Amino acid sequence: MGMGRPRAFDADAALDRAMDVFWRHGYEGATIAQLTEAMSINPPSLYAAFGSKEGLLKAALDRYTEKRDAWMDRVVSAATAHEVAERFLMEHADAQTDPANPPGCLLVQGGLACGTGSANVPFELAARRTRTEDQLRERFVRAKAEHDLGESVDPATLARYLSAVTSGMCVMASSGANRETLREIAAVSLKAFEEQTKP
Repeated sequence: MGMGRPRAFDADAALDRAMDVFWRHGYEGATIAQLTEAMSINPPSLYAAFGSKEGLLKAALDRYTEKRDAWMDRVVSAATAHEVAERFLMEHADAQTDPANPPGCLLVQGGLACGTGSANVPFELAARRTRTEDQLRERFVRAKAEHDLGESVDPATLARYLSAVTSGMCVMASSGANRETLREIAAVSLKAFEEQTKP
């Protein structure tokens, strides 16, 4: 007879469900009861596996970042800087209004209304957003070296601009903006990007 019991839940599936709760309610708004119900585990199992609510958030963010990195690899693989920006903006508009997910973006939604008891959470989320910005900046540095961007263009500023636009789109999506509205914003932002990046 085997010793001990197998883990009562699939870790990836449980993290996906926890991610959904944090996404919908933010870190502060998500309760242990909501998280354990969504994950089909009890509180002792949650604490045994993740140490704390914040530990669970970090694990969920790791899962989210893994998926986001796979998407970003495809975004930055576009042939030109313009195509990179177009993919980034338009696919953000689509993803943030995808009915399969909560509206907006976990990296913004997760940090809304964080109190003093969760001081580390906004920094954790900001670090993840910075990771995306860094991936864009590195791609634009390469584009400039390949003469795909003008000499006066600052890759860091471009990356920061796109990141700011999509963060704003996220807030709008969470407030009910539809896909058409976000795509219109993406299109205007892309025109501004074109004006700033002419070789």
